[in-house]
Amino acid sequence: MSEGNKLKIFNDPIYGFIGTPNELIFNLIAHKYFQRLRRVSQMGLSFLVYPGAHHTRFHHALGSMHLMVQAIRVLKLKGVQITDREEKGLLAAILLHDIGHGPFSHALEYTLLPAISHETVSLGIMEDLNAQFHGELAEAITIFKGEHPKKFLNQLVSSQLDMDRLDYLKRDSFYTGVTEGNISSERMISMLHISNGNLVVEEKGIYSVEKFLMARRFMYWQVYLHKTSLVAEKLLVKIIQRAKYLQRKGKQVPCSAPLAYFLKKQAPVVLNAEELEFFTALDDVDMLSALKIWQHHEDGILARLSAMLLNRNLLHIKLKNKPIDVEKLRQKEDWVHKNYGLDREDLHYFVFSGEVSNRAYDNGQQNINIYKKNGKVIDVANASDHLNLKALSKKVTKYYLCYPKESV
Repeated sequence: MSEGNKLKIFNDPIYGFIGTPNELIFNLIAHKYFQRLRRVSQMGLSFLVYPGAHHTRFHHALGSMHLMVQAIRVLKLKGVQITDREEKGLLAAILLHDIGHGPFSHALEYTLLPAISHETVSLGIMEDLNAQFHGELAEAITIFKGEHPKKFLNQLVSSQLDMDRLDYLKRDSFYTGVTEGNISSERMISMLHISNGNLVVEEKGIYSVEKFLMARRFMYWQVYLHKTSLVAEKLLVKIIQRAKYLQRKGKQVPCSAPLAYFLKKQAPVVLNAEELEFFTALDDVDMLSALKIWQHHEDGILARLSAMLLNRNLLHIKLKNKPIDVEKLRQKEDWVHKNYGLDREDLHYFVFSGEVSNRAYDNGQQNINIYKKNGKVIDVANASDHLNLKALSKKVTKYYLCYPKESV
């Protein structure tokens, strides 16, 4: 590491000072691809519910990297062999794990880039960066893809107890003010160990894991899947769908060049050099500026939807534990057809239903394992005496119906 880079630090409200552990990390942070994350909201449109939730993917990536530094130090002190190359790869992988997020993060996933997840885009960007950095990210890519022979390296980056989750729960809890989501990431990390090549938690850390899983449940239903955030994000999806429809019809839909590129695109996204160039220039600013223009568009549907979102005059949303009654949906459609004067094929922009689901702990995928004093490894749901923990492994599904407030 050069002397100049040693002093590059960030003052983080969660952890205090975060340093740049090596020159590669410093150069990655300085790259325009990573700087774009300053303009991508961490929590989509949650600021419409929690005014403080304006933090970005940039904050989260730095925080996750900081926790990875701590995890590596803890594991090394416990005798776990992590080479300098693997350490460098781990830090780069966690730093870049979310670099493929588009505007407002999860809100527009699979909408601007149909059938392509942000993880796929992240990998594409990492491979492009690897070429620019002359192969320095090869180890990070192997870890990110889960192809490294040491399984725990990938588990530190992507699992049910990774540095990503440990940071976003603590960070999102802080910025929203929802204290139920606050966890002790330092305590969790201090309890990590490796058994048979897999990441485990020492037995005395089981109560920290329980709190972590409960916090995750609270945050999903109280914050991430809050009904107002949900309807706002669905409105944003409807806006993009309408803009794409108008483009196909040959209508002018003025917006920035990066956004226009993906609105016009008909062929599947394959993440070639051109697509990556436009995607890495796309962020929240493109969407917000488009909404401000589109609220005055000649197309009444696009204009109305855009104004609704900008002014937080959202659709009404009902969240239920059972599927939405079809007759109720039809009644709302009839009201919109009559009062908005829309054709039947356009009613879905203002009246729609769907479902959301969450499982706080998936005991069928990369389990959180507890390492007992006798050397036995056991799934946390079986090791815990907390009756609610097994219930957290069951998927909970809720059903929503959205429609104009005037029709209530």
